[in-house]
Amino acid sequence: MKLHWLQHVPFEGLGCIHDWAASLHAETTCTRLFAGETLPERSDFDLLVVMGGPMGVHDHADYPWLSAEKKFIRQTINADKRVLGICLGAQLIADVLGAGVYPGPQKEIGWHPIQRDEYAPDLIPDELIAFHWHGDTFNIPRGAVRLASSEACRNQGFILNNRVIALQFHLETATESMEALIENCKHELMDAPFIQRAEQMRNGVRFCENANRAMKVLLDQLIS
Repeated sequence: MKLHWLQHVPFEGLGCIHDWAASLHAETTCTRLFAGETLPERSDFDLLVVMGGPMGVHDHADYPWLSAEKKFIRQTINADKRVLGICLGAQLIADVLGAGVYPGPQKEIGWHPIQRDEYAPDLIPDELIAFHWHGDTFNIPRGAVRLASSEACRNQGFILNNRVIALQFHLETATESMEALIENCKHELMDAPFIQRAEQMRNGVRFCENANRAMKVLLDQLIS
């Protein structure tokens, strides 16, 4: 298997997805969009993973590569490839599928529970503590099925045609990736109902193991 991933900022990597790919002896390649790297040919990979970042899907003026990235994601979906988007990656998938992406009612940062939708396939546990770092949300694209919700955010993910999965939350988070987000995005840590302090997030690192296990199960099902 060949996995290609899109990176928007240096401090958001694959997390436990890297270990999952290594366990399958998958060939893993990356396009660092922030560094101006070229997108691959679609024949060069089987699974595309679109990671997160602090920018928004409409910030083309500040990040001109967003337009080319969106076209690439849309073409990849049309080519019947497997696609996984996380946080910003999920929002980009929603956007290219014609669904609205906009600021949510609350920013959601830290370890918060999600609940699997009653009509969703059995890709994730019924309830799980997941890591979050987002202010925007999205509508569910036409033809897709909502995967999960949380108290702060109704649309936490969706699946389309059993081969495109979008997750607003982070199941790939490891201690190092959480610390990188805290260090680089700490200006967002204000007093709000669904924003945890850095110390609260560090106390929640015990949730990584269950979240990572759920991530690997989801990936196994995505490529099966």
